[in-house]
Amino acid sequence: MIEIGSFIKLQRTKREMTQGQLAKGIVSLSYLSKIENKKTEASSEIIQLLCTRLGIQLKDGFDANIQKKCKEWYNMLFEVNDKEEIISTYKELQAVMDENLTDSLLMFEIHKIRYYLIIGKYNEALTKISDLNEMSGSFDNLHQYYWYKFRGNYNSANGDFEQAIILYKSAEERLNQIEVEEKEIADLQYIISITHSKLRNTLESIEYAEKALDIYMKEYYFMRCAQCHIVLGISYRRIKMYDKAIKNYNLARHLGELNKDKQVIQLTNLNLGYLHSARGGSKEAIHNYLEVVNDLEVDLNARLTSLTALIKEYYTINNVEKTKQMIEKGFELFEQININNNDTYRIHYYVLKTYNYAINKSNSKFENLVINELIPYLKEHKDYANLVVYANMLGNHFEELSKYKDSVKYYKLANITYDELVNL
Repeated sequence: MIEIGSFIKLQRTKREMTQGQLAKGIVSLSYLSKIENKKTEASSEIIQLLCTRLGIQLKDGFDANIQKKCKEWYNMLFEVNDKEEIISTYKELQAVMDENLTDSLLMFEIHKIRYYLIIGKYNEALTKISDLNEMSGSFDNLHQYYWYKFRGNYNSANGDFEQAIILYKSAEERLNQIEVEEKEIADLQYIISITHSKLRNTLESIEYAEKALDIYMKEYYFMRCAQCHIVLGISYRRIKMYDKAIKNYNLARHLGELNKDKQVIQLTNLNLGYLHSARGGSKEAIHNYLEVVNDLEVDLNARLTSLTALIKEYYTINNVEKTKQMIEKGFELFEQININNNDTYRIHYYVLKTYNYAINKSNSKFENLVINELIPYLKEHKDYANLVVYANMLGNHFEELSKYKDSVKYYKLANITYDELVNL
């Protein structure tokens, strides 16, 4: 149960009331501050008066209807299907929570972190984390589990995978002290696997993906099985166990086809493209990338990711005409996006402009973009794999211009970054 002082503070700030406005005629300002900061226990009469001013009804104990509605909403957040329904249900629940003090309130507040991330309101998620941090000391083990997990989600969404894995491991430590469904355990294992994959901790990624896969297979949760197979495919590709990688990709694609899930099918094609490219199979890689690029049912980010991979492939094999065609197609897709307000697509935009300048021999524009924008962006986001690619590209560019001092500088950056990547 949420502490009454923390609850009052939460509701007061939500209503944008000052302590003075809430306390006036009921208690002194200093006494309200002590109540909110859990430094004193107020009488039930004072609590009732404060809650009345806030427009809240005090309810004792367990409310089955509210808990049932909350659980339905939590499941929506887990599945992430219909965002409109998620938002609509949230508004209904928020109206109830604003008028009642119930046992479900604290868990609802913690799940708001996940909710804000799903609807893309990262600043609101951070504000909610900050608000809840003050009362986190009173969380029980179940509250702590979701508190750590959703904060991990926030850090992962912002690219801080090192901090995310610390938080996910803290959530994992709570599993022995709480009772949750098997699918919840598998979900945590899956996101730990994904995070290890982002950090290129390949063996750890395999370990957690296999744990999650075991549960999803028992639960007949085939879409998550497919996602685990994709993670395993990526991991085996990185350690050059290509046959195992292809086997996992094919299993993922088969499950995607059974469920008519285009996102899974095309994510598999994208990763098969990466695999064939790594093995020098440009023809096969191009085929897989085109499957994704030409599928209008796949989300824009997936299509752009495949398109930039396709541009790199055509450029590598010196197919100038096709490189130019794909760059033009990329800029057409970007007409749907306001790049200034959406960092999700910024890397793709940089890549398009980089290859556009390179293929058209716009040397000064190429150098300015890669040196002053792309490389700093990759460093900031710790995107070491792409940093190696574009530092090498820049080194090769300067070498062709006989600017050997600059060439050595960027080849050295590529080598140092590669060493960091290997040691991650």
